[in-house]
Amino acid sequence: MKLTVFGATGGIGGQVVRQALDAGHKVTAVARDPARLAVRDHPSLEVVAVAGLTDPEPLLPALDGSDAAISGVGPRSPRDVRVASSTGRAILAALDQSGVRRFVAVSAMPVGPIAAGESWANRRLRIPLLRTLLRGIYADVAVLEDEIGRSRTDWTVVRPPLLVNRPLTGRYRTVVGGNVPRGRSISRAAVAHLMLAVLDDPATVRQAVGIAR
Repeated sequence: MKLTVFGATGGIGGQVVRQALDAGHKVTAVARDPARLAVRDHPSLEVVAVAGLTDPEPLLPALDGSDAAISGVGPRSPRDVRVASSTGRAILAALDQSGVRRFVAVSAMPVGPIAAGESWANRRLRIPLLRTLLRGIYADVAVLEDEIGRSRTDWTVVRPPLLVNRPLTGRYRTVVGGNVPRGRSISRAAVAHLMLAVLDDPATVRQAVGIAR
């Protein structure tokens, strides 16, 4: 499969690139600064440098011939309250123009509903506190999800809780159409693993998928 990865220099995007290449996929990595790519020299890797991700036109060459696109783009700080929606809107426009239908994007657990079976502490304290402290971020991610949901893509959004840097173990829980109860964190490597896994899973098309340890 030929994949286009947006946000390829980020924590999740970098893991997607590495794992996709290890799995035998051809990868086009889209990056503003290719020097920051964790993998730069691989026979199945093509790198497309762009000035930014808010204009669809420069993104079109990266989608040429691709079977699917994956976006690991997300806010890097609480001040990035327009990153998710502005970049997502441009990516969706580029997908529409290029004819690439399969699209997997990272979202966030607090954007989704509180899971059935969630702990009292998470339901009453932790999740409401997160939604309050980072309301700008999550409001923007909710706009992104709405844009994706109204698009013509065969989309999947993946909703992780707190992201951490740990090696991939392959052991994690998922819920299609909801959030994982009592899930407090997940590795970026696991999120990338799931984003690749759902590409061929028709049960996840036009669905949000929760993930947690």
